[in-house]
Amino acid sequence: QAPAWLLGESAFTTLRTWNGAALLWEAHLARLRGTCAFLGLPAPEGGPPPPGGQGWGLLRVTATAEGTFHSWRPLAPGPRPAGGVAVRLTEVQVHPLLAGHKTGSSLPYTLAGRAAAAAGAFEGWLTDGAGHLVDGSRTAPLLELDGRLVVPSGGLPGVTRAAFLAGRAAETRPVGVAELPRVSRAWVCGSGVGVVPVRRIEGEGWSVDLPAEWPAVTDRALVWPGEAARP
Repeated sequence: QAPAWLLGESAFTTLRTWNGAALLWEAHLARLRGTCAFLGLPAPEGGPPPPGGQGWGLLRVTATAEGTFHSWRPLAPGPRPAGGVAVRLTEVQVHPLLAGHKTGSSLPYTLAGRAAAAAGAFEGWLTDGAGHLVDGSRTAPLLELDGRLVVPSGGLPGVTRAAFLAGRAAETRPVGVAELPRVSRAWVCGSGVGVVPVRRIEGEGWSVDLPAEWPAVTDRALVWPGEAARP
């Protein structure tokens, strides 16, 4: 078996497409190249692959020692959750060396996603060994604490989150789990869903309800797939 499939020695990114156009391509490619350098893999070169299909889609670009591979599928997450979504703080921790990279070693994120689903939540959040919120199983968290937008440090640099924050003041810092009950608003951001407000954060023995107002975005990279977006 090749190391890419046996050991997860691969790098990948998943980005949204619209009528074949790869959205936020340069930012995804830059992050992918950074992970390839970290893993010692050849960097993918060139532009995006040929269009995969019409309408909304998800393009996965996977880099291995054997080459770069592409796969595409339609993106249809269903009706937009008008009232926002619930997230679950799980007991799953990120890998201490790989948390900042999207690699084939994705078991912690799979386990966090399963824990969230078992609790009836939309997303599962992961921590590090020091008790900080770091990442989501499939999206990047964004918090409002003490009136400031806060990006929890230590996890994957989310491309959709960064695009949403462009032109906004935000602080990137460690966020302890003990701070989460003080969160005043929160969002989860990812290629598959856009920027989604959080209505409830749940932990073991505690929860906090939040106002969940959908952000006024029109960029096709940021809206819930299927919503009206600018050309």
